[in-house]
Amino acid sequence: MQAAEGRPVLEARGIVKIFGQHTALGGVDFELKPGEVHALLGENGAGKSTLIKILTGAYQPDHGEMLLDGVPVSFRDPLQAQGHGIGTVYQEVNLLPNRSVAENLFLGRQPTRFGLIRRREIEARARRLLADYGLEIDVRADLSDYSVAVQQIVAIARAVELSGKVLVLDEPTASLDRNEVERLFDVVRKLKARGLGIVFITHFLGQVFELCDRVTILRNGRKIATQSLQGLSATDVVRMMLGKDVAFDHHPTGVADARRGAARVTFRNLGRKGSVAPVTLSVHEGEVVGVAGLLGSGRTEVARLMFGVDAADSGEILVDGTPVTIRNPAQAVAAGFGFCPEDRKIDGIFGELSVRENIIIALQAKLGWFRALNREDQVELAGRHAEALDIRAASPDMPVKLLSGGNQQKVILARWLAIDPSFLILDEPTRGIDVGAHAEIVRTINRLREDGLALFAISSELEEVVAYSNRVVVMRDREMVAELSGAAVAPDAIVQAIAETPAPEAQP
Repeated sequence: MQAAEGRPVLEARGIVKIFGQHTALGGVDFELKPGEVHALLGENGAGKSTLIKILTGAYQPDHGEMLLDGVPVSFRDPLQAQGHGIGTVYQEVNLLPNRSVAENLFLGRQPTRFGLIRRREIEARARRLLADYGLEIDVRADLSDYSVAVQQIVAIARAVELSGKVLVLDEPTASLDRNEVERLFDVVRKLKARGLGIVFITHFLGQVFELCDRVTILRNGRKIATQSLQGLSATDVVRMMLGKDVAFDHHPTGVADARRGAARVTFRNLGRKGSVAPVTLSVHEGEVVGVAGLLGSGRTEVARLMFGVDAADSGEILVDGTPVTIRNPAQAVAAGFGFCPEDRKIDGIFGELSVRENIIIALQAKLGWFRALNREDQVELAGRHAEALDIRAASPDMPVKLLSGGNQQKVILARWLAIDPSFLILDEPTRGIDVGAHAEIVRTINRLREDGLALFAISSELEEVVAYSNRVVVMRDREMVAELSGAAVAPDAIVQAIAETPAPEAQP
């Protein structure tokens, strides 16, 4: 698609945002032209959400400036940004489901007479407004009576009426099926033709190339590139998102020819509607199955199904060839599963509890509270695993929240090793930790594999996945799209699978 020409309708220059010791945005530039759909892409932690909150007034930048139609502006809150023409629609529709469609469209600005709302007038105006979007629905019905796609269009119509220059769409298609996506895209194209500048945030690369004119890619709080999508391939975009510092050539995995034992755990057509398509996969004794894919590809959703955090609505699980029921984490632990989640601070550690308590808590839950471990057993167990994983804490009784990120990660790993698992799920086990702790975690994964444990390890770091995986499965658009083994376990092959491009043929 041809990008719009002319002066940007919205421009950000040198935006810096710092939270404590963390620089969320380090001098980011962004521009949006009228009549263009501009994709904003980046992995988790890239800075997309922070930039959008600054553009829409939810945050104020620490440094830098914004211009609207070439005029410097600053917004104290989203309402002021809206008054200047900037509207936002999120994945979770931020309207009132128990009120009518018409009321939602004109909430806060209903026409009145003698203090009474003129319902017939707002209903007639609502019908005329939605007709411009191709919607002919009963505007007197509650918004909740309609599909998510219709609710999204209503939210867009309201945002455009309130603003009218810039529309930010944050993951608008995450809950839609293909037909609903097409309906939404038709609306976006009409708004583009009217001259609106549209920022489109998504994890679906195919939709970016289908709908957008240009793309801006953020990584680690910095702008990597702003380019026209003409002449770019999906592989180019994936490489920029994951990092040009990654060496995109083949590397020996070191474990490709490792001897594997029997299938320890098998998942047959394990899936959940609206979350992830059915997955069939076996993980063997002494094997690491690595998982690669962009954020939103379904990586974490598969892990949550495996551990029973989310209940699957299809498929079965076999452990050592025997079917087991896993509908919740307690049943997963009873089956010998462990799970180190992606967000250790929210889903992993118990910050106020001690290092010792954090390590023994899963084993105590497995034994049951009527078989409480005495303090001597707790100290011995925690000490043994702390030594094995080199957990550096002044005392096993200090609160775990006082440890570094790397040591917290090792505490969570120790917790699951304490139950002597047969299958361990690791979701981003090295995220947010220093280089030394990163190397220790990778060495630990390799040692656990050598000891015969079956592991399922998710990582955004391609070199890391290659370093410890016997096989790599690739997720895209919430389904497993490839399984790589042997010489194919290499960064370039993973990128090609993520981007849906065929690997080059080997030369004779």
